[in-house]
Amino acid sequence: MPVKAWAAAGICLALLGGLAAWLLTGREAAAPCNGLPEDTGVRQSLGANLRPGMSCAAVGEAVVKATSGNEPGRHTQAQAQAMKNVLFALAFEHPRELALDPALRSPLANALADYAPDLHAMLAGLDSQYVLQAGRDAPPWEADGTYHLSVYTNVLRETVRAVAEDPAAYALLRMTETRTAAQHLVDVPADATGHAFTAPPTTNARAFGILDGIANAVTHGQDKDQAQKWRRTVMDRLLDEPATPKTYREDPAAYLTATWINDLKDTPDKDRPDRLRTQGIDMARTWTRERTTEEQTRQALLAEVDGSQLSAYREIKP
Repeated sequence: MPVKAWAAAGICLALLGGLAAWLLTGREAAAPCNGLPEDTGVRQSLGANLRPGMSCAAVGEAVVKATSGNEPGRHTQAQAQAMKNVLFALAFEHPRELALDPALRSPLANALADYAPDLHAMLAGLDSQYVLQAGRDAPPWEADGTYHLSVYTNVLRETVRAVAEDPAAYALLRMTETRTAAQHLVDVPADATGHAFTAPPTTNARAFGILDGIANAVTHGQDKDQAQKWRRTVMDRLLDEPATPKTYREDPAAYLTATWINDLKDTPDKDRPDRLRTQGIDMARTWTRERTTEEQTRQALLAEVDGSQLSAYREIKP
């Protein structure tokens, strides 16, 4: 064989060898705990809570400790910044198919649930303040006695999808959004009309639709038994929530939440997944009934809510 041919063959073999080595070792070379311990922003935020050689479960606990407030929904600037740093460290470099270490899923779900108002706004994606403040360098801002955070839509959705691989974690976020949605309905003034009346229920429906789409994306690649097990676990967690409501007058948000859970319990097992995808319209229906909304206005709103949840669901590609 001519010298040039031997040289070319040697180069090809070297390239093939390098490719094979990359395929064999690439996954092993991935940073542990999705690189959180190595990320500069995360290290600064977690401080002494982050130590060399920690397990991923311990890293998750450190994240919860650094991001959680003294009461749900109340955070310092440092806590909100820590949550933002973690979200960007996880999903900014991996906008599709983030494979989250299983030990991080439950802690991250708990951390996100502590930011219920922000989670709601980011899921729906309609609040201009959250859009403007979504960049990595945009700091948390203070409003209503706490600091809020925002991240890019793809960062939030991909992180939630990765967290939702754990069905119990998904159920936690779903219930968090349920309670937040109920409160948003209750906060609508009795004399509200136009956008002030329609925006909260349609925004709720968008957030639920995104969560519906994420659930579909999680189960899309699973076999039938795996998908059924995931859905069953989610449903069991949701139905295990306390559902003994007072009257709407006594505690309207608790009433809306408990009524939805009880309606889900009264739905036949085989129909519950489909019933979950009508959560926005079901909660809006109860809400308008309790407000004694005029029937024509009520039906027009429910149609708008239904369309909002469906269109949001379609935004998430499996």
